[in-house]
Amino acid sequence: MERSSRTDRERQSPRHDSRRSHRRHSADRHHAKRRKHDAEENNHRTHHSSRRDPTAQRREYWDGVLSPDDDIVFDLTADWEPYRSTTAKMLFGRGGFLTGDRATQDDFWTFFSRLRANFVRQLDREGRAAEESYTVKTPLKKLHIELKNFNIVHRHRLVRGDDECEEIPDSLLKMFHYGVMCYLDFLEKQDFAKLKKLRKSQANLPIANYHQRIVELVRVNPIVIVSGDTGCGKSTQVPQYLLKAGYDKICCTQPRRIACISLSKRVAYETLNEYGSQVAYQIRFEKTKTARTRIVFMTEGLLLRQMGSDATLSQYSVLVLDEVHERHLHSDFLLGVVRGLVEQRPDLRIILMSATINIELFAKYFNQAPVLQVPGRLFPIQIHYSPISAESRSSATARFNPMPYVRILEMIDNKYPIKERGDVLVFLSGINEINTLAEAAGVYAEKTRKWIILSLHSSLSLAEQDKVFDIAPEGVRKCIVSTNIAETSVTIDGIRFVIDSGRVKEMSFDAKYHMQRLQEFWISQASAEQRRGRAGRTGPGVCYRMYQQSDYDAFALYSTPEIQRVPLDSLILQMVSMGLTEVRQFPFIEPPSTITIEQCIASLKNHGALTSTEELTRVGRTLANLPLDVQVGKILISGTLIFSLLEPILFITAALSIQSPFTNRAFRDLDSKALLEKNFSSHGDSLTLLQVFHAWLEEKVKCGDRSDGSRRWCRKRGVEEQRMYEITKLCAQFREILQEHGLLNSKKLIEEILADRAQRKGEMKQLRFLKRTAQRSKKGRKVLSLDNDTVASDEEKDSGEVDLQDVEFQLQNDRSNIEDMLEASGNLSDQEIRIMKLILTSGFYPNLALADDCNSFKCDQDQIFHTRSKPYVVLHPTSVFAFQPEWLAVPESDIVQTGSAARKGSYSDRHQLLVYASLLETNKPYLMNCMRVPALHSLLLFAFSIDTNLDATRLVFDGWIDIYITNAPDALAILESAIWIRSLWKKLLDLRLLEAQTKSVEVGKKSQGITKSLENDLIAKLSDYVSTPVTYAVKRLLAADMRILYTGAAGAIGLNSGSSYELKENTVKGGYDLLDFLTYNCLVDSMVVPDDAKWVCCNCEESFSATVLDRLTHFISCTGNIKTYEHFGNTGEEEKPKNALDTEYYCETCQKKLALTPVEILRHRRTHVSGTSETV
Repeated sequence: MERSSRTDRERQSPRHDSRRSHRRHSADRHHAKRRKHDAEENNHRTHHSSRRDPTAQRREYWDGVLSPDDDIVFDLTADWEPYRSTTAKMLFGRGGFLTGDRATQDDFWTFFSRLRANFVRQLDREGRAAEESYTVKTPLKKLHIELKNFNIVHRHRLVRGDDECEEIPDSLLKMFHYGVMCYLDFLEKQDFAKLKKLRKSQANLPIANYHQRIVELVRVNPIVIVSGDTGCGKSTQVPQYLLKAGYDKICCTQPRRIACISLSKRVAYETLNEYGSQVAYQIRFEKTKTARTRIVFMTEGLLLRQMGSDATLSQYSVLVLDEVHERHLHSDFLLGVVRGLVEQRPDLRIILMSATINIELFAKYFNQAPVLQVPGRLFPIQIHYSPISAESRSSATARFNPMPYVRILEMIDNKYPIKERGDVLVFLSGINEINTLAEAAGVYAEKTRKWIILSLHSSLSLAEQDKVFDIAPEGVRKCIVSTNIAETSVTIDGIRFVIDSGRVKEMSFDAKYHMQRLQEFWISQASAEQRRGRAGRTGPGVCYRMYQQSDYDAFALYSTPEIQRVPLDSLILQMVSMGLTEVRQFPFIEPPSTITIEQCIASLKNHGALTSTEELTRVGRTLANLPLDVQVGKILISGTLIFSLLEPILFITAALSIQSPFTNRAFRDLDSKALLEKNFSSHGDSLTLLQVFHAWLEEKVKCGDRSDGSRRWCRKRGVEEQRMYEITKLCAQFREILQEHGLLNSKKLIEEILADRAQRKGEMKQLRFLKRTAQRSKKGRKVLSLDNDTVASDEEKDSGEVDLQDVEFQLQNDRSNIEDMLEASGNLSDQEIRIMKLILTSGFYPNLALADDCNSFKCDQDQIFHTRSKPYVVLHPTSVFAFQPEWLAVPESDIVQTGSAARKGSYSDRHQLLVYASLLETNKPYLMNCMRVPALHSLLLFAFSIDTNLDATRLVFDGWIDIYITNAPDALAILESAIWIRSLWKKLLDLRLLEAQTKSVEVGKKSQGITKSLENDLIAKLSDYVSTPVTYAVKRLLAADMRILYTGAAGAIGLNSGSSYELKENTVKGGYDLLDFLTYNCLVDSMVVPDDAKWVCCNCEESFSATVLDRLTHFISCTGNIKTYEHFGNTGEEEKPKNALDTEYYCETCQKKLALTPVEILRHRRTHVSGTSETV
């Protein structure tokens, strides 16, 4: 009947979670019989009894049929199987005494059978083995539990009316009553034993010796630095110390969301507040914070966003910034912010906590703030330097030789008996090295049958990652081959041996090429110590370093901070939005390079987020409020221009904002790849993500309430289903953000929402119950098998257990919402897809790549592309175009033969460019998340600079893409359409943002009709524009071409004699600047000046004889007449933007100074000649 004590980890198992309700119910009564405990322990128990399951607080209580003086005869031969249904409803049904999950029921009957087996053994010891019953003398007096109002007879009467319930005889009913009492008594004893063990373990933590010292330092100093070694308990105990000291508004930051959740649950458990909200967390997708919360864990980025609305963080009295040694981007920015914040708020207290912190650097940065160093609780660790010999390196057939690592596994087998438990953790630099070693070690493991080889990196599915926490069977060790994710982000119990390669792959940002580069480096000494420490957390360990001690001595002391390795666009935009306009002078603890800052500011200007004077624009203000990369955020804002395409844009931006949903199995496993290819989109990776999401939604609808169907669908295709759930959550969050900023109106009326709520009330109640059950039914650690198979082990998950992610999905989305998402993510027409691709391009520009002329467009060869800053890049192996490169080729049938021998190239109306989300260099520079777009149409809409020749048949975009158009009228027509759309796009976007950011109801009402009209115009213009065929050739300009490209100032061709135009000449390239992005006639050209031609303006329908320049300037003037601002009057926001051709003109008749274009001046003069008056 006795059981071994559970560990804290086992405490999280389903049976223990469900038991807590009845244990806590009787805790307060049980305290009366334990007066020998000190006052503090009694106080803990009082709190402990109050943290009962909310369901348990509403249960009934009954008077019992057993008195303390009764004996009970326990029938050892009784068959309880016919009464299982009755007893289940008595105890676990509605109004029952125990929570009703299956695990608790099974646990109770296991206990009951062991109780009966114990009586059998007792009779055997007494020599009465033949007897069929056992008499227990006054059993209730021996139990440490008192339950009043426990009327099991009354409960029996309530349930026996059910047809499925058998009536239980009185004798068995007493036995059942006694069994329940014994079960509760056992759980109560176990609960108090765990509480005592918890308090003892807290007292044994190294940081416990510094409790009072920490509180005193915080009371006296505004900033305190706590340097605590790994395992000292700083992350869980310091917030509790502050709470006990009287601080009640404590914010603790962590660099990762998973750490926020796990730490909040642990602190809530230790403060006996698991079912309350005193300790909570707040992350991007969810929060448990309420008005009663006193300690909240959140990410650093979220705290910075809160400063946007509360600059002094007045809602907090203490900020605990944990893991500052990791030097994440937001962490370094937050350090600079709080340093200035303490000057504004002398009452605020800041605690910086870290493991391997650069004490000298941090103390100096914070004006010699006091530093408290706390030793860790590591066991002794032996260090063996085992450098890989030159012969081993050169003998490897690949770049990485796994055999030295396999030999260490063999040495462990020979040196350490298998009964000495202890697993191995291997640190390698990247996924390729992990796969190579896992394969070689797998061969050794299969031969010896003593090892289970597991990989750990971010590309694995969550189920595969979770296997590293499971237990190896008796006589077998785990060998976990990991990237540096296991260095700080993940703690794995049972590690005794660490093998450290000394290498790491880190992402760095090359501002020159605007490219992220994944490079392999030697680790820092701080990282080496972190890796070593993983071997000494649970017992004495051994660390094998695959390098020499002299190498270790040459390592940098600390790793390079992230702020010096990543693009800073989003951070700089956030700083400007917070009023920190002098970003170059911001006091970072270790500032980034000036080149990176300048490049990012230039990028923000190109995206329209900053003005030329580096002030925030309306677009920038909205982008700063979006928790997104600038490029993806701009796509989301542009998506509001055309509401019919907003939903698919939401899905794509959400998918691009999370980790790739494809696991490494998606493209390595042939069956998975074959299934996934059915969802490939010929338009590119972004549209493929949309089609995969659409197919997943179809599966969800088809499976109904069963989650195992969609889970199996994802697993077969190598898709991580959690990423699909994250996409739906992000879409909901994006909708809320757009609604908050006035960019999106709610789809449903209030009446419809209320009707939906009433209809779903019962369903929501059941779903919330399932969610609570899933949250409390945490799975224990599994035992791995030697023949470990990922698919087979994943199938076990389809055994009917509640899927928390699926329950949350159903809570957030009813069937009609899912069907709406299904409709929005599919059935897009070709025209809608073309327009949507242009919207996506608006955010990703200038990330364009041009195919090399020598590409074969075959699967067995790399396809070479060129970007503006980086030539000779290739498609990433996971791109759909890597599997179907023929989608990028211009068909031979679409190539047009021209008679011009002077201009070489393939002429067609089907030329394409690749738009990519990012550029990543590993062993090669790769294009990531690619999408094909029409070359000319995309460049005309989004290029930062467009240079033309005399008749606009030659166009150079951003100084690197050269396009020849065969037909001059076609060239002018497509150029004019692009000018009109660019102007309309900008004005509609400004108008939308003006509506959203103004508080004037009058302005909002006035703008609705104009906005709708402009939107309809934009849709119509874009539809015609993307369908307009133009034959042209495209090529990449080289350095030699640039030397003879422009005419220069002396080569500008003048206007026709007698023209009144006053245009600005470009003194560098030549020609004339007609718009901020358009320079006319600056390209060297051998053409003769064309004659004037009769032309009718499609906008104002004015007809006159005009040169190309006359035509362009007139058309630009017409686009400037898309009036929007004057309908609103003076809003006090931003002045009406001026046309690039506006000049100051004084009219003697009107006696006014007017800002007009040359064409408008002529019109104005005509009004006086004709005797009419007109306001321009």
